[in-house]
Amino acid sequence: MNEAYYRREAAAPSAAAESIPSPDGHSNLIDTDYVIGQDNITSGFFGLKIDLHSTVFTWSSLVILAFVAVTLAMPEAMEPFFGGIRNYLTSHLSWAFMLSTNLFVILAVGLIFSPLGRVRLGGTHAKPDFSYPGWFAMLFAAGMGVGLMFYCVSEPLTYFGDLRTGTAGPLGEQLASDGAAQSLSLATSIFHWGMHPWATYAIIALALALFSFNKGLPLTIRSVFYPVLGERVWGWPGHVIDVLAVFATLFGLATSLGLGASQAAAGLHSLFGVPNDTTTMVLLVLGITAITLVSVVAGVDKGVRRMSQLNMALAILLMLFVMVVGPTLLIATGAANNLLSYLKELPALANPFGRSDEDFIHGWTAFYWAWWVSWSPFVGMFIARVSRGRTVREFLIAVLLVPTMVSVIWMTTFGDTALWQLGQGYEGAKNAALELQLFAMLEQLPLSSITSLVGIVLVMVFFITSSDSGSLVIDSITSGGKVTSPRIQRIFWVMIEAAIAIALLLGGGLTALQAAVLITGVPFMVVVLISGYSVVQGLRSEPRI
Repeated sequence: MNEAYYRREAAAPSAAAESIPSPDGHSNLIDTDYVIGQDNITSGFFGLKIDLHSTVFTWSSLVILAFVAVTLAMPEAMEPFFGGIRNYLTSHLSWAFMLSTNLFVILAVGLIFSPLGRVRLGGTHAKPDFSYPGWFAMLFAAGMGVGLMFYCVSEPLTYFGDLRTGTAGPLGEQLASDGAAQSLSLATSIFHWGMHPWATYAIIALALALFSFNKGLPLTIRSVFYPVLGERVWGWPGHVIDVLAVFATLFGLATSLGLGASQAAAGLHSLFGVPNDTTTMVLLVLGITAITLVSVVAGVDKGVRRMSQLNMALAILLMLFVMVVGPTLLIATGAANNLLSYLKELPALANPFGRSDEDFIHGWTAFYWAWWVSWSPFVGMFIARVSRGRTVREFLIAVLLVPTMVSVIWMTTFGDTALWQLGQGYEGAKNAALELQLFAMLEQLPLSSITSLVGIVLVMVFFITSSDSGSLVIDSITSGGKVTSPRIQRIFWVMIEAAIAIALLLGGGLTALQAAVLITGVPFMVVVLISGYSVVQGLRSEPRI
């Protein structure tokens, strides 16, 4: 990297001082004439104050609103359209998603062991803003809560059935042994929720934290491109990057909200006989959105942090309950066995070329990798925002390894319990729809009504924290990188998330949700790849502790 980009200062005022804390101690700030908010609209309407980046907000909101209007106006025509896009992208670009995520894992692990890991985010004397428990809770709740609830039973059961029958299973295998099929099905489930998604988050989050807290640039995606674009990052190239980040975040969140609403509707139908139809899902989206608005108004510390901690407490209680009343010994020994199986199968599962299980890759892995990429701007920016004061090594270990281990334990607890029940002759979970399989598994355990209700609440609360975090991130991007802006703007984006989710549910259901993720994931995959280059260049110029 050209060192002329930087000027060395100790705790000097940043150009973005009104929003980004100045580094504590030594860091290399980027010498730029850009002032955060210089392109913003700050006049008020109807007594409401606004603070918006004129170009990014205008293009993002207009395109999104047009998409919602067209989808709601022609839902029947949009369903085959979304299905065709999903099939095309997964069949033609699965190798690109797999190769990219492999690179993210290699880079993240390499930085842990590199001397660059001794760089501290926020300057050499920066202190963490949150305690470890609060930090871990926010990291995990924002990252993938809804998905883990949706797939923790359905994924292992689906893979197990495919591996026993030889139909579209992972690695294209047909396994005669129940034990071998169970081992590979859990390894594959952990693969989809382990290091690869979290490495994707970690790279973009690290880049954002570095260029904001150490380099003094706005907390927005375009800042990461400064080593590549220089001062042009404040013009149209930067506008396009930020608009892409808004699209990726909104569609990634809408997909999660759609999945969460479908699972909650299925659970309510199972418990109380509530109709399991699109109307119920739409009403759930509206209800979850209303609660999210309350959390948004409360702010990060009172809203996101407290909801995240509630999330983790409920999730841990549910998991411990299943451990105690389920096949306890199997779960206790299964975690270590599944971790070893995951590590053993990792090279084969991560291989993007010459595979015999193309249907499996297109139907599962490619969608997951696109989902994580589409979530990366929002999760990455949120992780960056709450991680000031951590060293790069501490940051990567926490973001990469800790959630992976939690995923191992979570998948083992729920997945092995469901497979154990299947081995005992119970096929209710296996034969249920994907969104009902968790509740079907819980029905075979004591206090099933209570645990199913806890599961429904968890689905909702997980999305509330994700939506709350996402609205903060989108607002930061569309307000030119400011981390403090009028609450009305976050309220607007929460409502837009709900509108997109409803439009997609009406315009094709799960297929439309998956297609939306893939559409936004493709261009943003390139953004994350460039972020990997930028973060290395940026770290090389930083003082180390």
